[in-house]
Amino acid sequence: MPNTDNRSYSSSSFALPGWNQYWQDLWITFKGPYIPGRVCTVHKTRYEVIVQDGIISVPVSGAMRSGKIFPVVGDFVVILNQPESATRIIVAILQRKNSLARGGAGDSAGEQVIAANIDTVFIVTEPGSDLSIPRLERYLLITRSSGARPVIILNKADTSPDIAGQVGVITREIRDIPVVPVSAAEKTGLEDLNPYLGSGRTVVFVGSSGVGKSTLTNALTGETVQETGDIREDDGRGHHTTTVRHLLSLPDGSSLIDTPGLREIRVWTAEESIAETFDDILKYATRCRFSDCSHDGEPGCAVRQAVEEGVLDPDRLARYKKILKEVAFERDKADIGLKRFEKKKFREISRFAKEIASERKAGNGRH
Repeated sequence: MPNTDNRSYSSSSFALPGWNQYWQDLWITFKGPYIPGRVCTVHKTRYEVIVQDGIISVPVSGAMRSGKIFPVVGDFVVILNQPESATRIIVAILQRKNSLARGGAGDSAGEQVIAANIDTVFIVTEPGSDLSIPRLERYLLITRSSGARPVIILNKADTSPDIAGQVGVITREIRDIPVVPVSAAEKTGLEDLNPYLGSGRTVVFVGSSGVGKSTLTNALTGETVQETGDIREDDGRGHHTTTVRHLLSLPDGSSLIDTPGLREIRVWTAEESIAETFDDILKYATRCRFSDCSHDGEPGCAVRQAVEEGVLDPDRLARYKKILKEVAFERDKADIGLKRFEKKKFREISRFAKEIASERKAGNGRH
C-alpha cells in the first residue's frame, strides 16, 4: 500500500512523471490520508492513475461528479487513500499549469480539454495527402492558446523524394515554428526531438489519424506500447489505431501523451492566439484607413495593398478571414444559447413564484 503520510512526498513524489517543485508546493496544503497521482488514461467512469507504487484504477468523488469536475490525461490529482476500508477515490485536481483544448466537436458547445500540464505539443503530419497548411494553422492556434511550445513533426520522411522542399513550404507558410522531418518506421531523425524531451517534461502528439503517431510512440519508448495499423494502398495512409488518450513514460524521463486523430479542429476557444499566428496580416491591418476594416475592398486597405504588391499571400489572407468568421459565428451562437438559457431560467422562476402564490392563496382560503 502507498504510504499515507503526505510528508514523505517531499522527495518520493518526484517519482511521479512530470512531478517537480511546482507541484510539491501545491501539494503541501494536503494533510491526512491523501496521496498524489497523475492521470494516464480516462475511461467512462474510472481513471487510470500513476501513483508511487504503480497504476491504479479509481473513480472521482460524488462531489466532483455533481460539480462536473472531471480530470483529463496529464492532470495531477489528489486521491483519498484509506487502506483499512479499501477506499481509493479522486477528490481534487491540482491546479493545472496549462491545458490543450479545442472547441467542442460536432454540435456540442463549450471547450473540450485534450490534455493538461504539457510543455511541448508535437503536431504530427506527413508528406502525403495529410499535409495541409490550413490544418497545421488550426493546430497551431490551439497549441499557442494553451501556452505550450509548438513543434511540427513531418513523419514518414522516407516516403518523399523532396522532403527538404516540403519542410521549406511549411516553414515559409507557418513561420517561426520548428519543423522536424523524421521517419518513425526507419527510426531516423528522432534525435532531433531530443531538445524538447528530458526528465520532468511532458509532450503530447496531435494530428490526423494515420500519420504515424503510434509508430512514433513505439520508436521513442523503444517497445511496442501502441498498436499500429497497416498502410492503405489507395492513399498510403495508416489506419486509425489509438482510441483513447494515454500518458506513457519515456526512457529519458519524459512523459508522452498520445492522442487519437482529430477529425475536426474547432478553434473558436483559441481566439486570443489568432493575433500571434497571423501577426504578419495584423501588421498591415494597423495601417488600414479604417480601424474596423474587413479587408474586402474598403478604400485605404493596407492588407489588400500588400496582397496586390505580392508581399502577402492571398491564400493566407483567405484562411485568416475564414477563421475570423468561424470565431464570430461560434461566439454569436454561444451568446444566443446564453440568452435562451436566461429566458428558460426566468420562465422557471416565474412558474415557481406562481406556484408559491397559488399555494398561499389556497391556504388562505382554507382559513
